Amino acid sequence: MEKVWLKSYPTGVNHEIDPSTYSSIIDVFNKSIQKYGEKVAYKNMGATLSFAELDELTDQFAGFLQKQGLKKGDRIAIQMPNLLQFPVALFGALKAGLIVVNTNPLYTSREMKHQFNDSGAKAIVILANFAHQLEEIIEETSIETVVVTELGDLLGWPKRTLINFVVKHIKKMVPNFNLPRAINFLDALDIGKLEKLEKPSFSHEDIAFLQYTGGTTGVSKGAMLTHKNIIANMLQVKEWISTDLIEGEEVVITALPLYHIFSLTVNCLCFLKLGGTNILITNPKDIPGFIKTLKKENFTLFTGVNTLFNALANNPDFTSIDFSSLKFSVAGGMALQRAVAELWQQKTNTVIFEGFGLTETSPVACVNPLNKNNRVGTIGLPVPSTEIKVIDEENKELGFNQAGELCIKGPQVMKGYWQRPDETDNIMLDSDWLKTGDVAEISEDGFAKIVDRKKDMILVSGFNVYPNEVEDVAVKHPAVLEAAAIGVPDEKSTEVVKLFVVKKPGLNVETDELRDFCRKDLVNYKVPKYIEFRDELPKTNVGKILRRALREN
Repeated sequence: MEKVWLKSYPTGVNHEIDPSTYSSIIDVFNKSIQKYGEKVAYKNMGATLSFAELDELTDQFAGFLQKQGLKKGDRIAIQMPNLLQFPVALFGALKAGLIVVNTNPLYTSREMKHQFNDSGAKAIVILANFAHQLEEIIEETSIETVVVTELGDLLGWPKRTLINFVVKHIKKMVPNFNLPRAINFLDALDIGKLEKLEKPSFSHEDIAFLQYTGGTTGVSKGAMLTHKNIIANMLQVKEWISTDLIEGEEVVITALPLYHIFSLTVNCLCFLKLGGTNILITNPKDIPGFIKTLKKENFTLFTGVNTLFNALANNPDFTSIDFSSLKFSVAGGMALQRAVAELWQQKTNTVIFEGFGLTETSPVACVNPLNKNNRVGTIGLPVPSTEIKVIDEENKELGFNQAGELCIKGPQVMKGYWQRPDETDNIMLDSDWLKTGDVAEISEDGFAKIVDRKKDMILVSGFNVYPNEVEDVAVKHPAVLEAAAIGVPDEKSTEVVKLFVVKKPGLNVETDELRDFCRKDLVNYKVPKYIEFRDELPKTNVGKILRRALREN
């Protein structure tokens, strides 16, 4: 397809970026530290962390990791919500040459075990609230170094002591756990103070992150994102948005968890380069508390998913927030609904720009122009140094306004799936085009529109849910013979999980019982909201369950 879409590019945005500008993510980090020094990098619960303080603490944490015998290429899991400890652990691990395995803190022990074993993680930093689940499975993993942090660890005294006490003893949010090898996060920093950091050398092809995603098969796989991938996407995003931004002056609301690839690249890393401040929101589901925080901050940007924008804009206290400094917002992770975009613009007098990406593309591949050419309902134009095309079932390229599978080519496309070459081959076309599995159309001026998604994937509030995983858990119940999961529309979450079940002859299970059974092994957004019992499930002539038929009925 001709690059006629370049004519639609926003004024001031270069068509190409140069990842060789930086040798590694740590090179970006070091240059930003030198440039922005005492400016605030992160803020959370009223406490701040300057770029210079972040540099000092990450050196300490990296020194601690090396003291534990961890070496370049070893994997470390980070499992916590948005706290000041997150960037310290993240950049500290990268400084030590480790590969970061971002882990959803709400995962069940079963989900944790799979991810830790698949990645071969040797270390973990985990919030104390979730350590009891690690205790259940740690002996079945290769994890040797355990760092446990508490909610208030980096908030300074006396707030640290007060919050940790309230969370543990008043709110009872920290179940008892027994991890004899565990080291407290603050103690780890003290150990690291005494160590001289040995700085590893990096290449662009070194893996920085194993970012887990399901793919259409439902088997959770680690996308290998290299330093080059991340640098490229960081530069692509920065190039796209920087015409409207001032380096060292921007303040972004970071409500999406930093373990999510969208927030990781756009908020954590791109704003590192911009010298901006991340306001970390630990619990965005607490909308009244979230709004209370927004009232205190003079923020200039906002990133989120459709459900978050919708929940905020529909809260009666939302209009009491001062939006005079807000320049624009960016939506990703799930489709932005027109009604939500219009309500947000009406109440804030600013625009939400929608983008599109995948874990496998680090993640940003397309985004709408930050000008009057913003087209709600489309995913916009490809970011710099990125090409897109649509293909038919025989992998032949289609023309404009023809629906086909969207493919992406660019320096942000992953290296492949961790230790799964066959899965990598299945998703790559001609070695450099990534097949997204999403059905799209591309207009003559280059704007792409998703017209259908991966056939079986369920999208709940921006998170992928893969039917196989839900079904595998459900059929473990002794009364379940067969199960099939699909996504059904939901106003708040885009979709929720619906499970169809066939019971074993002579055995019975009720809806609530089965839902509670699933909850033991699935994070909450994967748990079926609806369960329907049937005598049989529709199947092909070879016995494969037809989820499509279930969706159509």
